[in-house]
Amino acid sequence: METTTLQAEVRADRGKGPVRRLRAQGKLPGVFYGPGLEPTPLTLSPKELEKALRGKRGRNAVFKLTVDGKDELAMVRDVTTDPVTQQLLHVDLYRVFEDKELEIEVPFHAVGRAVGVVQGGILNLTRRHLPVRATPAKIPVSIDVDVTHLDMRDSLAVEDVEFPEGVECPLNPKLTLVIVLEPRMPTADEEAAAAEEAAAAVEGAVAPEGEAATEGAAPSEPEAGGDKPGS
Repeated sequence: METTTLQAEVRADRGKGPVRRLRAQGKLPGVFYGPGLEPTPLTLSPKELEKALRGKRGRNAVFKLTVDGKDELAMVRDVTTDPVTQQLLHVDLYRVFEDKELEIEVPFHAVGRAVGVVQGGILNLTRRHLPVRATPAKIPVSIDVDVTHLDMRDSLAVEDVEFPEGVECPLNPKLTLVIVLEPRMPTADEEAAAAEEAAAAVEGAVAPEGEAATEGAAPSEPEAGGDKPGS
């Protein structure tokens, strides 16, 4: 199983003050926990973790965590980042075992352009991630499903997905994951309302007859026989 090594140290100081000082020194606070292990506060390099997370497995990568000279297998359970700077603020590392299954979510992708979409339909994915159960070495990078054969109103359920060997999905086998929806047609009321709006827009754009702009127009001549100004 391919792993990336992360070096970490056990930290004795806890609380907001010590944690802020660690970050000011360019270090990343974290915690390591899991089966048979008391939560252990750690300090590690944020650059090393960022580099490890840029791999093809992303946050589903398995690390060889070296803590004070002792090696453990670990996965990232949670990462806290600054919402503005995206700086890593804290990491939770979870203890795993090479021969024990664990449940984790992986990205779910639809591959190809469905026949129904070509005909004007809309491809809808009910989930963007799928929970899977597998040993660390068999956790897939993602679950990809071919949708090119799907016609209008066709769908795929969990039971239709071919999962890699050694990988199971705990969801209901009948749960719909992908469906091609027909394009929604406007109702009669919606069409009538749209027509009224269009007609109102046209009327507002054309000035009524006899209401030509008068501002700045020359005064009209007095009728014959009428009084002249100043008479």
